[in-house]
Amino acid sequence: MLLDDLLRYKHWADRRTLDAVAKIDTHRFPSAWAFVRQQLDHMVRVEELFRARLLGNTEPHSATGSGSVPELDELDRRLSESDDWLRTYAQSLEPEQRTESIHFRFVDGQRGTLTREEVLYHLINHGTYHRGAIGRTLDLAEAPRPADTYTVFIHAAEPERRAGTLPEAPR
Repeated sequence: MLLDDLLRYKHWADRRTLDAVAKIDTHRFPSAWAFVRQQLDHMVRVEELFRARLLGNTEPHSATGSGSVPELDELDRRLSESDDWLRTYAQSLEPEQRTESIHFRFVDGQRGTLTREEVLYHLINHGTYHRGAIGRTLDLAEAPRPADTYTVFIHAAEPERRAGTLPEAPR
């Protein structure tokens, strides 16, 4: 199912990003290091907020960023745990639960309504956006930027897709 593939992709792309971030020379590029940690902190806090909303639990944060950003090892652990939880959660949903709406308040006080499936898609898309910002920062910090597009993921996961025949080019 596409949602499961997209959540596997998110986990894969997050892992590649976390591994690349760990290669930043923090002494030469302290502002890049601070920025990528802030981005990862925001990503994981948003995921933790939506997890609580999906479960009907009290929200664990009153903001989408920390006053004191955790170290990379903690961010890595929390983001990896979140990725695992999201996949397990999505797989546990019955078809009718996927389209069930949940009502919540964003941390800015605005009301929101999304289906459970839309929440999962939002988190996939949200991660992609912030990994893009991190990728640009990796470039500036002279750290290798991982190729993390869906096409790279799916062809790595299913290499037989590379063996297909190409249609003839139009003349």
